[in-house]
Amino acid sequence: MRTEDGLTICVPSSVVREAEDTREATRKLGYVARAAAVFRADRLVVFPDREGERRRGGEYVRTVLGYAATPPGLRKDLWGERDELRYAGVLPPLRVPWRTGSTPSGEESKTQGLVTEVGPEGRVRVNSPLREHPISLLVPSGMEVEQGERVTIRVSSREPVRARITGKPEDGFQVVDADLSEALAGDGLAVATSRHGEELSVSRLGGIVSDSREA
Repeated sequence: MRTEDGLTICVPSSVVREAEDTREATRKLGYVARAAAVFRADRLVVFPDREGERRRGGEYVRTVLGYAATPPGLRKDLWGERDELRYAGVLPPLRVPWRTGSTPSGEESKTQGLVTEVGPEGRVRVNSPLREHPISLLVPSGMEVEQGERVTIRVSSREPVRARITGKPEDGFQVVDADLSEALAGDGLAVATSRHGEELSVSRLGGIVSDSREA
């Protein structure tokens, strides 16, 4: 779905139901993540399809996709060791120009964190390279975050830790949970795929886009 906020790709929690084993399921999700990166998606929404799920459901899909969407140098710190990531080595590289490291002034550094809990009073708990356990940080005014999203952290001191959330990463895509109706709400162009759908050609897609802009 394309809106003013960018491109959103929705995948069902049953997307790997036909995979023979966990290794093949991980590989398939890697292809999904790679496609999201190639088409410069801003969000990848995992919506529930519990009737279609088998051994591996939404939690597994979200974990593997979220891991794939994380800069390689931060994956261990943000995700740790999980059973769902046993075959993470088969994930293809996304070839995204990740933006972490020192700021131009050299006085601060920039890293990313993974929101593990949204708490009261505008604070969230975040997995980060700064500590072994999640740290509590204040969310900037006007910014909304969800559990499972990555955030950009500006670090002025590592010992003691002095850090603040400055926004969301501009590189890669976010992986979030949402019902399909919620993900498709609002104005924008949405294209769905189904074995029961009609064939969509490039010329026909161009006409649909033109009609949506005139509406």
